[in-house]
Amino acid sequence: MSSLIRSLMMVVRLGALALATAVALASLVAQGGMFSDRLDILTHFAPVWLTLAIVALGLWGLAGGRKLLAPTPVIAAIAILASAALIVPEFLRPGSGPPPAEGETLKIVQFNLWGRGENPEQAVKWILAQDADILVFQEAFARSGGIARALSRQYPHHVTCAEPYPCSTMILSRQRPVRKRNLGGNTPYVLSGAEATFATPRGEFSVIGVHFTWPIPAGPQQQQTLRLSRVVAEHPRQTTILSGDFNSTPWSFSLRRQDQMLGLIRRTRGQASWPAAAVSRWKIRTPLPILAIDQVYAGSDWKTVSVTRGPKLGSDHFPIVTVLRR
Repeated sequence: MSSLIRSLMMVVRLGALALATAVALASLVAQGGMFSDRLDILTHFAPVWLTLAIVALGLWGLAGGRKLLAPTPVIAAIAILASAALIVPEFLRPGSGPPPAEGETLKIVQFNLWGRGENPEQAVKWILAQDADILVFQEAFARSGGIARALSRQYPHHVTCAEPYPCSTMILSRQRPVRKRNLGGNTPYVLSGAEATFATPRGEFSVIGVHFTWPIPAGPQQQQTLRLSRVVAEHPRQTTILSGDFNSTPWSFSLRRQDQMLGLIRRTRGQASWPAAAVSRWKIRTPLPILAIDQVYAGSDWKTVSVTRGPKLGSDHFPIVTVLRR
């Protein structure tokens, strides 16, 4: 029996070595995202690489590994450091500064409703309870399109990404915008977005809502960033607000370049928002969200009061609730 146990422990240690090696390669190659959009795809999974490296280290220890300079712990440590190098800068970047005690306060709900949303009634009830000023929706079509219709009495003003035609990216508001514009349609290679400008006693501000395509294949998402930067440049940077499903995480070099290009302050800080439901044809569920792909930006006049993640509401995304003050 002891020889069988020793053999099993050896198999586990070899498995841990293989896992640590694979994760180290992935996290090291991901650093090439600084130069290559194709390699940058690997950066989005930095938290996964970090978790798997820790798992490999734990398996090695449980299987009797003791020497810290053995190949498995050394390789796992490399994977941990490489993954952390992608993740840590997100939590070290400067914020907007403390909010004023008084001033104009704005509450925004950012939510990809998912075309196959499973519980629109629950989503409507939660959204109304937030008493937000502005709602920015993506995938507001099919079954989830009823959510926007159910909110039309409380949020009578809306702009979509391809008015007057149905389009899945929408901005809903209580206040009538003084100007509004659609930015494109639903196809992956154009910018699915809408914008609305509002006037208040403290001056005008614009809200832009977008839905980016996936980072695979590399290229189209970066083109959307270029177009979005031109749209943002048409508005005063100090007061503009941008919200959307960017399908891009803050660990990626693409999103870091976008942050610099837009000239706005990203208020979300590593809030993972996907998945909130079973995904893929295999109906895979995860205990926690993995990817931080829903982002909210605002100009320097706005200070962050809070950014929180909402509950599961039948979508594959969690909503993000942002409160700003100027």
